[in-house]
Amino acid sequence: QPHPIRTPAVRASTAMASEADPPLRATFVVRNLDRGDSGNFTVEVHPEWAPRGAARFAELLKAKYYDGCRFFRVIKGFMAQFGLNGDPAVTTHWRHSEIRDDSQTKAQNTRGMMTFAMAGPGTRTTQLFINYGDNSRLDNDGFTPFAEVISGMDVVDRIYGGYGEKPSQNRIQ
Repeated sequence: QPHPIRTPAVRASTAMASEADPPLRATFVVRNLDRGDSGNFTVEVHPEWAPRGAARFAELLKAKYYDGCRFFRVIKGFMAQFGLNGDPAVTTHWRHSEIRDDSQTKAQNTRGMMTFAMAGPGTRTTQLFINYGDNSRLDNDGFTPFAEVISGMDVVDRIYGGYGEKPSQNRIQ
């Protein structure tokens, strides 16, 4: 029997790193892919690209913020976006906790790069997107990647995108 709502859900696990260890990595388990199955993808965080973004991501992982989040905006060839917690009280807590922008570095919005979504300068909070292709046109608009998918990009490619841009973020929040 098909699910009435087919938004892919994520669960994150982390491998925290010390200065002597390799960088922070987070593995996301995604359910309800385009064929209804599940899969994993892993990102590696690069604080040298975007220190504020990397720090916020680590903070959100520690708080288990992304557990149960759904990919709500998936545009094939462009990006897959998630980062609104299913608990409205949790989302409300973080909604006004903006972080300052990071300076653009040599990292670009190319395939597999993870970046914070925003509504303008200084508005990054919790929403993230993974680039499906070369979106380097976003680089000059303040979208600074802080992590990259190091395994499972085939899973990211299979995130269900049948809704496109239809879900209203205000209704989800």
